[in-house]
Amino acid sequence: MNLITAQAWADEMDVRVTVCDHTGIIVYMNKTAALGMHNYRRYDLIGKSLLNCHNPRSSAIIKEMLERPFVNSYIVEKEGKRRLIRQFPWEEEGRFKGIIEMSFPLPSDLEVKVRD
Repeated sequence: MNLITAQAWADEMDVRVTVCDHTGIIVYMNKTAALGMHNYRRYDLIGKSLLNCHNPRSSAIIKEMLERPFVNSYIVEKEGKRRLIRQFPWEEEGRFKGIIEMSFPLPSDLEVKVRD
């Protein structure tokens, strides 16, 4: 599946999806991600460096992920709303192509289920 095919279902999710290439240039944002970038010019970020959208600490982590691909997951809270952020390598046929970031909204009453 390529990004064009994925766009149809990705645009309907309430999950933010942003993809950058191996140099850190944003190549895809779904509708939810673009709408979440209201402080920026939304889809105008496509073609721009992901590093310019983050603080120095976050940019350093992204640079490291571009040099040595790994998974980065964390929870952020802003304006009383929490989101799970999952950044992971975008690979095709074993070749590193960039980073995919998914940002999931977390309800305040999220239940944690412990399984055996």
